[in-house]
Amino acid sequence: MSVLELNGRVFDASTTGTLTLTGEGNATTNVTQGLAKAWVNLDGTSSGAAARDSFNVASTTDTGTGNYKQTFTNNMSNDDYAHNVSGRGSTVCFGGLQDGNYSTSTMGIYLFNVSAALVDAAYAIATLHGDLA
Repeated sequence: MSVLELNGRVFDASTTGTLTLTGEGNATTNVTQGLAKAWVNLDGTSSGAAARDSFNVASTTDTGTGNYKQTFTNNMSNDDYAHNVSGRGSTVCFGGLQDGNYSTSTMGIYLFNVSAALVDAAYAIATLHGDLA
């Protein structure tokens, strides 16, 4: 393990790619575990739900009104990942993971308006946290 001290903070990096920080007191944080493993910002109103930008997302698919599917470049180790989904448009107010449409290789999202009806959004954004395979 390599150790670096900078301004009173200790940084440990192992050969496994884990980076652990020691902050105030003796509390440590595993930085690698806390990083987003995938994210996407897509245009839900365009043909095919074109991604404006993304990380660890190989492709995006428009599967219906307010429905989008992302295929990961690098798979997750399991489907118990945490996610955040949001949308921005004239009527969009919240989003969520599609029940039953997520796996270690894909994630499906829904976007809803204030009446809880599915709606396409100019901006559909999803972030994923978990363990890569």
